[in-house]
Amino acid sequence: MTAAPDSAGNAEAPAAGDGDAADNGDAAGTDVVAGGGYPEACDTPARKLLFDLVSIPSPSGEETAAAERLVDFFEANGREAWIDEVGNVRAPADDAVLLTSHVDTVPGDIPVEVRPAPEDVDDLGGTDVRVGEPGEPVLWGRGAVDATGPLVSMAVAAVETGVSFVGVVGEETNSRGARHLVADRDAPEAVVNGEPSGWDGVTLGYRGFLAGTYVNTSESGHSSRPEPNAIQHAIDWWHGVEEAFTPADPETPVFEQVTTKPVSMDGGLTDDGLAVEAAMDVQLRVPPSRTVDEVHELAEAELTTGSVHWKEPIPPVMESPRTDLARAFRVAIRGAGGDVRLLRKTGTSDMNLFAAEWDCPMVTYGPGNSELDHAPDERLPLSELDRATTVLADVCRDRR
Repeated sequence: MTAAPDSAGNAEAPAAGDGDAADNGDAAGTDVVAGGGYPEACDTPARKLLFDLVSIPSPSGEETAAAERLVDFFEANGREAWIDEVGNVRAPADDAVLLTSHVDTVPGDIPVEVRPAPEDVDDLGGTDVRVGEPGEPVLWGRGAVDATGPLVSMAVAAVETGVSFVGVVGEETNSRGARHLVADRDAPEAVVNGEPSGWDGVTLGYRGFLAGTYVNTSESGHSSRPEPNAIQHAIDWWHGVEEAFTPADPETPVFEQVTTKPVSMDGGLTDDGLAVEAAMDVQLRVPPSRTVDEVHELAEAELTTGSVHWKEPIPPVMESPRTDLARAFRVAIRGAGGDVRLLRKTGTSDMNLFAAEWDCPMVTYGPGNSELDHAPDERLPLSELDRATTVLADVCRDRR
C-alpha cells in the first residue's frame, strides 16, 4: 500500500524518457543476456532473469541487489541504465510506451525452485490454487507473482523493442519510487504498469486508498463509571464510519463499494495513570464513483471527539477499454491464442499515482495469478511468463 510521499530531488543523470536517449530500435532478433547456472527449464532470457531476481531477496527498503542485477541485464544488452537517488532502475529509450513494475516484494522466505505442476489436484501440497498445466515447469519463490514476474517480462520486452523501462521501489510500503518518478519526469505517450493480471488479462481500474490514525485522550476513572473513555470513543467512531459506508444494496460489487478496515489499535492508561489514550489505524478503499475528498469528509463527519491524522490519499482510477493501448493488448492477447479478460481490482497500485499525474493512456498487465500475491505458496508457470513477454513485446511494437 502507498502512503505519504517522500521528498523528490532532481536526478543528476538524464531523466528517464526525456527523448534524448539512444534509440536501440527493435532488438527482437538479438541475444538477450542473463547469466548464471539455472535449472534445466530456465532456458530463455526471461526465465533466467526471473530465476536470478527471485533468488535475490528484495523486500521493501532492501532492493539494491536486485536493482543492480537489473542494471547489469540492461547494460549487457546495450541499453543505458542506472539507479536513481531513491533506488529506481531507469532505462530510458522510446517513450511511445513506458513499461514499469516494482522491484520490491513483501517479506517472506520461500525456497526458490522449479518443479512440475502436479498432475492431480490432491497433490497441490496444501494450496487450493492450481496454476499451470499438469507437468509443466513452475517457478516457486517470493515475488514470482507480485511482481518480479511482471517486472522481468517488462525488462525483456523493453530490451527486445527499445521502449522505456523503470523498475520502481517501495510499492509495497509507501510507493516512494512511483512518487519520485511522476515528480521527476514528464508523461510518456502510454504507460503499462506491471502487476499480475494473468497473461490474458488487462487491468483497467483500481480503487483509491485513504488511511489515517484516530487519536483520543480521556480522563482516567474507575471502570465501573458509565462515561465512555477514549477507547470506547474510538470504537464508536469507527462503528459510525462502517455504518456510513455500508451499501444499501448488499449485492453491490466490492469494486463499487467504500470498504473500511481497522488495521491496528493501541490504548490504555498513561504511565502516570491520569488518562486513557487510544490510537486506531484505519484504511478505507474508494471506488472510482466517489472521490477521496468525499470519503474523507464523511468519515470526519462521524467524529464527536478525538481527531484523525490522515495520510496523503491515493485517488481511484478507471481507464477506458477503448484507448489505442487497450486495443493493442486485445489484439496481442488474441494473437497469442487468448480470450481477453478486462479486470477491475479492489486494491490499489502505482497506476493510481501515474493516472493522477500523467494524462496518457495506461493499463496494468503482467503474468501471474493475483490470488497468490504475498502467499506462502507464491509461484508462476514459466509458460505464462513467456506468453506475457510476447504480448508485451507485440504491444510495444504496435505502439512504436
